[in-house]
Order: sequence, then C-alpha cells, then structure tokens
Amino acid sequence: MIMKIRSLLPDVVRKPTTDIDHPFYSLQREMNNLFDNFFRGFTVAPRGFAAGMADFTPSVDVKENDKEYIIKAELPGVEEKDIDVTVTNDSVIIKGEKKEEKKDKDKNYYYMERSYGSFCRVIPLDAEIESGKAQANFKNGILNVKISKNQKAKEKGTKVPIKTS
Repeated sequence: MIMKIRSLLPDVVRKPTTDIDHPFYSLQREMNNLFDNFFRGFTVAPRGFAAGMADFTPSVDVKENDKEYIIKAELPGVEEKDIDVTVTNDSVIIKGEKKEEKKDKDKNYYYMERSYGSFCRVIPLDAEIESGKAQANFKNGILNVKISKNQKAKEKGTKVPIKTS
C-alpha cells in the first residue's frame, strides 16, 4: 500500500533526502548563509539566544480522575515569585518568567551573562471546575496544581432516549 501512495507523489517528494544537489537544498543553504551573514556583526545572534531562553516551554502533565484535575509543570530555574497561575471556567493558565545569570570572575578576567525569557501555557479543561477550590504547590522546580471538578455540573446531564424507526 505504501508503494502505491508514493507513486502518486511528485518526483521531488519521492527522491531520497540524501540528494544534496537538489535545488531546494541549495536554496536552503543560501538562505541560511544569508541570515548568518546578516547577524554576524551583532553580539547576540538569534540562534545563540534561541538556544537559551526564547524557546523555553515548560513540560506539563495533566491527569484527571472523577473528582479533580491534577496538573504538574516542570519549571527548572524559575522562582515561585515569578510564576502566575490563573484558573478560568474552562482552562488553567500558567505564566512565568525565567531569569538566568552566570558570573565567573578571576584575576585576569570577568565574565557575566544574563538571559531572560517568559512563557505561557494554556491548558484547556473539558469539565466545569470549581476555580475557588484550586490549590497550587511549588517545590524544587515542580508546580503542582489541583482543581476540583464541579460535581453538580456533572450531575446536570440529561439522558436522551433513543428511538427506533
């Protein structure tokens, strides 16, 4: 079945990616060189910056049982005062800022590097929740959020009878 589908694809897609002389690879190399040359005179290149803070997105685990949602977010290097958790009717928003500063000092040199970045994760929830009963705990770079489900909203469901024709 795979071979049949591949035969429908254009030649560009069917060729192996090891074909270095392909015009698209040449175009990609030229564009990379163009951007590298453009940013060469700046002290902070976009690639170096992106490797540090700009792409920071915390890992989040979401578990659900009959009574509550349990959200665990890994926030290494983030302090409690830099975290904001907001619970709405249908989502949890985790915002924060990560600040990092490195210093190295010796007799003949002084090295200092700072980087800052913010993040925002929006976690949609399927059931109605009781936002007033949400609890958050932060310890050792791990944020735990527990949010109770609205049990009355769960009971509001209406059973629909199925009729046969």
